[in-house]
Amino acid sequence: MAQKRDYYEVLGVDKGATDAQIKAAYKKMAIKYHPDRNPGNKEAEEKFKEAAEAYEVLRDPQKRQQYDQFGFAGMNGAGGFGGGGASMNMDDIFSMFGDIFGGHMGGGFGGFGGFGGGGQQYRKPVFRGRDQRMRIQLDLTEVVNGTTKKFKVKKDVKCEHCNGSGSADGRTETCSTCGGRGFVIRQQRSILGMMQTQSECPQCHGEGTVIKNKCPHCHGEGIVPGESIEEVNFPAGLQEGMVLNLEGRGGAGRHNGVPGDLQVVITEKPHPELVRDGNDLVYNLLLTIPQATLGCQVEVPTVDGKAKITIQPGTQPGTVLRLRGKGIPQVHGYGSGKGDELVNISVYIPKTLTREQKQALETFAGSDEFAPDDTTKKSIFSKFKAIFE
Repeated sequence: MAQKRDYYEVLGVDKGATDAQIKAAYKKMAIKYHPDRNPGNKEAEEKFKEAAEAYEVLRDPQKRQQYDQFGFAGMNGAGGFGGGGASMNMDDIFSMFGDIFGGHMGGGFGGFGGFGGGGQQYRKPVFRGRDQRMRIQLDLTEVVNGTTKKFKVKKDVKCEHCNGSGSADGRTETCSTCGGRGFVIRQQRSILGMMQTQSECPQCHGEGTVIKNKCPHCHGEGIVPGESIEEVNFPAGLQEGMVLNLEGRGGAGRHNGVPGDLQVVITEKPHPELVRDGNDLVYNLLLTIPQATLGCQVEVPTVDGKAKITIQPGTQPGTVLRLRGKGIPQVHGYGSGKGDELVNISVYIPKTLTREQKQALETFAGSDEFAPDDTTKKSIFSKFKAIFE
């Protein structure tokens, strides 16, 4: 294998050359060694590729910095040429070459009439149907457990009268404009001489055939407006904004082409009592002063019903009780199982009291048990501080 030459040497510029100087040097080299000017010349072909490789690296500030610091070793795995320039094909080179001349050189390898006497193989189009997009709202129970729903979707469907062909009698004729090739070739004069380009045939739009007797129901398109009933499986654990992409369940493609996709966007219906936080659910439990002070048993809502929990005597506001496994599972079972339900304790302080109630509370006002100790103060402050961290 021949030893690679320094990129600056290839383009004939100094290491401190500006971007404009590097671009001008490459332009000069590309014109000199272009295949259309050197048909069958393997040496010119290699120099043309070598110049393209050098320019591709030196025109990119990040690649150029890596090359200046590490040489060819810096190009391995760095998004460049992998050390050998093999990641760049002739289509890439010609496209880059066209950019230098403001896009007048055609699009890609086939736009130059071929390289070494050949041309890019033209591919006849396969029409793709339109993607359908719809929003579906799920409630929290459906999010947690998953569900299956059926929907009516308005979309393009295959014309039954012509079986999707677009032809009333099922026949097509060879396009007289392109001779059935699907493309036409044009020649134009450029600084490199006569250049030829190929483009989609304007008559048959690349199909190579035309329909003389069009189906009156679909007007030759092979598709008509319609609708379908789609059954969609929603896995457990979906979140607001997620999209289920159902391949091939969108609109039908023209002339029996490929159908588009059905994209289902998920929205969540708010729960009246539970709030979602990632895969956890949060419930705010409001206790009375006697309940928090003396302790009690209460029921809290869950997705599947109710759960009994025990409130210990002296439970402080801001305490969080965790019901493990009562949250939302990971989508498709990824991750570590289901989330939890977090019960946040709040204590209700009455705004108005009767005279007797006030007197009863005042009897405890000076008691040490009704004043927080230092440990309790620190604990409450730590919880307060964590809110801002």
